Amino acid sequence: MTQRLYYADAYRRRFEARVVDRADDGRLLYLDQSAFYPTSGGQPHDVGTLGGVAVADVIDEGDRVAHRLQTPLPLDAVDRVLEGVVDWPRRWDHMQQHTGQHLLSALCADRFGWATLSVHFGPESSTLDLSCERMTPAVQHELERMANAIVCENRSVTVSFEEARSAVGLRKASDRDGTLRIVSIDGTDRSACGGTHVRATGEIGAILLRRVEKAKQATRLEFLCGARAIPRARRDLDILARLAVRLSCSIDELATIIPMQCEQLRGAENDRRRLEEELNGVRARERYAATAPGEDGVRRVVDRRPDGKVDDSRALALAFCALPRTVYSAIIASPPAILIAASDDSGIDAGRVLKAALTAAGGRGGGSPRLAQGTVPDTAALLSVEQALGLTTAQTL
Repeated sequence: MTQRLYYADAYRRRFEARVVDRADDGRLLYLDQSAFYPTSGGQPHDVGTLGGVAVADVIDEGDRVAHRLQTPLPLDAVDRVLEGVVDWPRRWDHMQQHTGQHLLSALCADRFGWATLSVHFGPESSTLDLSCERMTPAVQHELERMANAIVCENRSVTVSFEEARSAVGLRKASDRDGTLRIVSIDGTDRSACGGTHVRATGEIGAILLRRVEKAKQATRLEFLCGARAIPRARRDLDILARLAVRLSCSIDELATIIPMQCEQLRGAENDRRRLEEELNGVRARERYAATAPGEDGVRRVVDRRPDGKVDDSRALALAFCALPRTVYSAIIASPPAILIAASDDSGIDAGRVLKAALTAAGGRGGGSPRLAQGTVPDTAALLSVEQALGLTTAQTL
C-alpha cells in the first residue's frame, strides 16, 4: 500500500521513499510513500524524478501507486531509499485548474442549478460539461465575474477526512464507503476529491471563461485559471489588435466592422458566381457553335490542360452539356485526371462509361449519368482511358 503524501500536503515538492517493488524490468516502481499524483478524476499525473531518473507516468492501481520511469532501475533497487522530486510548475498549474474547476462547478450548481457532468483538464485549457442546453453570453460573463470575485476574497480551501456515512453538505453525493477526503472552499463548496488543490481561492489566480459549445445534451465550457489565463488573454488581445490594424479600426469597432465586411464579401461572392455562370454560358455557346456534330448528331469537345484541377472544368462542362446533344471532356495531364459531362439527350451515361474505363486502367472515380470524374496513376493510364472512350479522335478546343 502506498501512502499518498499529496493527500495531506499538495505543496510537498521533495520526499524520500523506500522502493517496495519493481516491474517491467525496472521501469515500473512501487514506493512505500509518494508525493506524485497519479492520473485520476480527470486530473493529469505529476512528472519529476525518482533517484535522478525521469518519471514519465504515475498510475493509480487502487491501494498502490505505480511510477513509470523513462529508464529502468537495476534489480537491487528494491529496499533502496530514493529521493523524489515533483515537477512543481506542472503540479502548481494542475492545482490552480482543479481548484478553479471546483469553484466554477459550485457556482453553476448553486446559482444556476447546473450539475457538472464531466471534467477534462487539457494541456492548454480545461472544460466542464454542464447539464444545461444553452449558456448565453450574459450568463457566461456573470459566471466569470462571480468566480473572480470569490478569487479576490481569498477564501480558504481546506482538506478534511470524514466518514462517508456522516459526511453532509457535499455538492455531489459519494458512492464510496469508509473515509472520504473532502475538499472545501469556505462558504462555497464541499466535494469528495482526491486531487491536489491550492490553500486559498486567491491562489487560483484569474479565471478566464472562453468558448461555450454544444456537447450532445450538455453545454461545454472552456476555462483557464491562473498562470494559463493571462497569457491566453494576451494572445487573444494580440489577435484582435492585428485584425484591428488590418481593418484600420479600433478593437472595439471589430464587432461591427467584421460582420459588415463579411456581408459585403458574401455579396461579392454571389456576384462573382453569377458572372462566372454567365461567362461559362457564353463560352459554352461559342464552343457549341464551333463544334460540328458527329455522325450520331452529338457534339463532342475535349478540353486538354497540362496541369491544374479537374474540378475547375465542372462549371463549363455543365454549361456546355445544358445544350442539346453534347458531350464535354476535360483531361488534365498532371496530376492525371479526367472529367466527362453529357447532356440528357446524348444517349451517353457518363458515370457508367467513365467508371468502366477507369477500372480497366487502374484508376478510381465515377459519378452520375450527367457528370463523372476520376484519376489514374500515370500518363499511360490516362491515354488508355482516352482511347477506351474514343476521345483521341474527338475535336479538341
